Amino acid sequence: MVRELGAMVVLLCGGLALAGEVGSEIPQPKPVPRMQAVPQPYDQVSFQRDGQEIARYHFGPTLKRPFIFPVIGPAGRSLTRMGHPRDPQTHSHHNSVWITHQSVDGVNFWEDRGKARIAHQRIEAFEDLGDTAWMISLNHWLDESGKVLLIERRRTQIELLDAGQWMLYIDVQLQPPAGTATLGKTAFGPIGVRMAKTIGVNDGGGMIRNSEGAVNEKAIFWKPAKWVDYSGPITSKAIEGITLMDHPANPNFPNAYHVRADGWMGISLTLNGPMMIEVGKPLRLRYGLYIHAGRPELSEIQKRWELFAKTDLLALPRK
Repeated sequence: MVRELGAMVVLLCGGLALAGEVGSEIPQPKPVPRMQAVPQPYDQVSFQRDGQEIARYHFGPTLKRPFIFPVIGPAGRSLTRMGHPRDPQTHSHHNSVWITHQSVDGVNFWEDRGKARIAHQRIEAFEDLGDTAWMISLNHWLDESGKVLLIERRRTQIELLDAGQWMLYIDVQLQPPAGTATLGKTAFGPIGVRMAKTIGVNDGGGMIRNSEGAVNEKAIFWKPAKWVDYSGPITSKAIEGITLMDHPANPNFPNAYHVRADGWMGISLTLNGPMMIEVGKPLRLRYGLYIHAGRPELSEIQKRWELFAKTDLLALPRK
């Protein structure tokens, strides 16, 4: 005869199970989030949908800047690449999807040639919530002597849509450790996207379109827009693409886009003049990337941008 002594041994189907108290219930499993941000070896985070990677955040100590690669579309292939397909040496800084700027107090964080870099400090948070997952990272923008010019907090978030499509949200908060910092006048920064070779207009016969109805480089280059879409062949049977979205709460909205037929697009925050950031008054930016199948109608992309435009800029914690 088995006696109850605070805990009880219960024989279930030939196996043993412990019950903490008489009448206590076995805990029910919680739903497993479809999207998860999963830490990986060698300073990487894998964003996984149902256990399959669709994006990876890289932040190793030898990198000039953190970046996201790959960016997997519905057909299972990356819609971005590392480096220029025709000029990999001088465009080694084209790291798929990345955040940087060509001039911070005159220091160039854009190219790889100098010693200035955006140095990862730590991951401050992870969260997996059903169809969305995100992480918050802390970065220091260091000049060639190692002096911190900007303190950056960044939230990288993925939200699942239908038919293998998804949204990538990048929230950036920048401020100097003291005094002020100036983002100089330039077309380069703060966000860049290097498309897969086959999606480019030159190499794959792709197409660039913007929210104003313009098509391809000559009509879109350095022109303000709410969004720019770059779509083209990713397999012999599939066309896919990425829409890069500017948020209406970003300074100077709608900003100009720097686009090229060779497969590159970015948003130029300070094309028309410098921007000063003060300590205690951080610059907040939000960008969206719509990873989609096919070449959607302009009206469909506009509806997706309108949903993005209703989201709020984040005030990331300052620990």
